[in-house]
Amino acid sequence: MSSERHSSPLVILGIDAGDPVLIQRWVQAGYLPNLAALMERGCWGTITGPELVFEDGVWVNLFSGTSAGQHGYHYFRQLQKPGSYGLSPVWGPDFNTSAFWSALQGTGQRVALIDIPEVLPISGLNGIQLADWAVHRPLVPPSAQPQTLLEQVKGIFGKQINIDEVFESDLATDQKIYQRLLTRIRKKGELCRRLWAESTYDLMVAVFAESHTGGHQLWQYQAAAASESASLRNGLRQVYQALDQEIGQLLTQLPETANVFVVSPLGLQDQYPTGGLMADFLLKLGYRSLPEPGSAPPSLSPMAILRRLLPESVRIALSQFLSRETRERLLSDQFQGGTDWSKTTVFMIPSEFTSYLHVNLKGREPMGIVEPGQDYEALLQRLEADLRSLIDPISSEPAVQAVIRPRELFGADAHPTLPDVVVKWRPGDYFMEQVIHPQVVLQQEKPEFFRGSDHNQSGFVVAAGPRIQAHGDLGEIALRNLAPTFLSLLGQPVPKTMPGRIQTELLADQRREVTSSSPPST
Repeated sequence: MSSERHSSPLVILGIDAGDPVLIQRWVQAGYLPNLAALMERGCWGTITGPELVFEDGVWVNLFSGTSAGQHGYHYFRQLQKPGSYGLSPVWGPDFNTSAFWSALQGTGQRVALIDIPEVLPISGLNGIQLADWAVHRPLVPPSAQPQTLLEQVKGIFGKQINIDEVFESDLATDQKIYQRLLTRIRKKGELCRRLWAESTYDLMVAVFAESHTGGHQLWQYQAAAASESASLRNGLRQVYQALDQEIGQLLTQLPETANVFVVSPLGLQDQYPTGGLMADFLLKLGYRSLPEPGSAPPSLSPMAILRRLLPESVRIALSQFLSRETRERLLSDQFQGGTDWSKTTVFMIPSEFTSYLHVNLKGREPMGIVEPGQDYEALLQRLEADLRSLIDPISSEPAVQAVIRPRELFGADAHPTLPDVVVKWRPGDYFMEQVIHPQVVLQQEKPEFFRGSDHNQSGFVVAAGPRIQAHGDLGEIALRNLAPTFLSLLGQPVPKTMPGRIQTELLADQRREVTSSSPPST
């Protein structure tokens, strides 16, 4: 391995669900000095693009340079396959995508990859890979390449620290979670420093997940005025400060020639669940029909039959003891058996925030009744008109922010598993119990999954280094352009499967005219 190869390593530090508005605000206020220093000597921008319509899979899209239009991954719960009403839980490794570092297989370039969300270790890479050690909502046990790395990590980090969100928690619970978040940030920083110091690497990637879990858990306290919650009013900011401190310590360990990116592909916003409203909308406006009373139910498992007999409060209490796979299987049974498909034109995938709507299309769905062509288009137009007519009676504003057709975003040949319509509800700091349609009043009850924040469609990236332009604010940067840019910095060709381009505005060795601006004051 030549010394030249390691002379300008590429370092990517992820802040999972790091909100761009909060980052900018706290940089300007002087709370994030290490991020501010990177911005001072480099450039930054707001991450945008159609890929951000779907929050699930955003890290997969960022590091693979692809989109849901290509691979179909858009939500953690999807139809099992086109032409089915069955539901399945899914995640990144279920889809045919490859992170950009797969191009380094067999090249000799060394990598050190730590906790990239929804990405598992792959063979053929020279270096170390650690997955699902300290991530947001881990779905599988930790894994590593080489496997002996897991024991080494346990020796450095100690016992694995999993931190789950707790819905409608009390202050004491949130204070405990807050302290655990700070502890894990420190240990994660120490782990990265120890592992990265053991060798020289061409590519180093690590993602901190505490901003994601902490963002949801502590979001409510930012606007808190009550004295009893004052201790956590700055809790989320202090989580970001702890992350900034660890980033600073990592940077002091790196060579000055390192090209450094700090990236968050999406942020957070005020948002309460709306799934009940969407379900009521489809029923009351005649898009979905329930089975006739007394009609023969589909074949159900004994567990599903028992679930139907139990009161909702009992079902909710018992569900916490069931595995994710069991809960999803029961939900799929209920979903398939709770609809009269012969009279349903539009159905929704069960969700709490963004709504994913599918047309019951003849020739595609097992019992489709909507004719392709003119009937399909007319139905979508009526559906959109109905959605845009919904009014929140509290604010007197439209209840729906956007109605999106994914095939208009990604093209007519977009992956067949994508929904026909995506509905983005208006963000707000209260739970909408009802909304008004010109014909009916739609209502919902508070669901089991209840919190006051969800993800927006905007991210943040800052970059600095000898091959990075010191041009300040670059404005919008397409998510799909980051993976090709990373490959360029590693001296690798960009495959044709990546729809983005090299973001030459970032690169000092591919100079282009860019509007210069000063970094936020610190």
